[in-house]
Amino acid sequence: MSVDWKSIEHQIYTLCMVQHEDKVLLIKRPDRLGYPGYVAPGGKVEFPESIVEGAVREVKEETGLTVTNLIFKGIDEYVNPKEKVRYMVFNYWTDTFEGELLEHPPEGELVWVSIDKAVNLPMQDWFRVKFHLILEPGTFEIHREWDQDLNKQVSMKITRT
Repeated sequence: MSVDWKSIEHQIYTLCMVQHEDKVLLIKRPDRLGYPGYVAPGGKVEFPESIVEGAVREVKEETGLTVTNLIFKGIDEYVNPKEKVRYMVFNYWTDTFEGELLEHPPEGELVWVSIDKAVNLPMQDWFRVKFHLILEPGTFEIHREWDQDLNKQVSMKITRT
């Protein structure tokens, strides 16, 4: 089935794992904001900024930190063939930052969490799947397909690159 690429809605997002020693900075998102649980900072890339600029801006807006030396870790994409939508999340990692954490962050409470304890925290499945992939050497691609009629993910393929 070939689909004209111009008919597909594309959205680009970022996620950036900030690490300090054996801890990562996570946001404890409240239920009222959607996607509750712990997650790394990130969000939608604004046009016409670059993807890296979007990642840096999102971390700054959500945490108050200015990150540098971002390392690209992989792409997590979600396709919804029936709705003709493709969301691409560009994932980064860094341990280089400056600044102070926001006292009243807009997305939820900011918490430095030990890496070995983080995966036991409540988090969305989509974040849990890529948590260790972001911290491991190498890059990855996660391809997920969503079935609109079933309102759920129907397939997922992880490729280490």
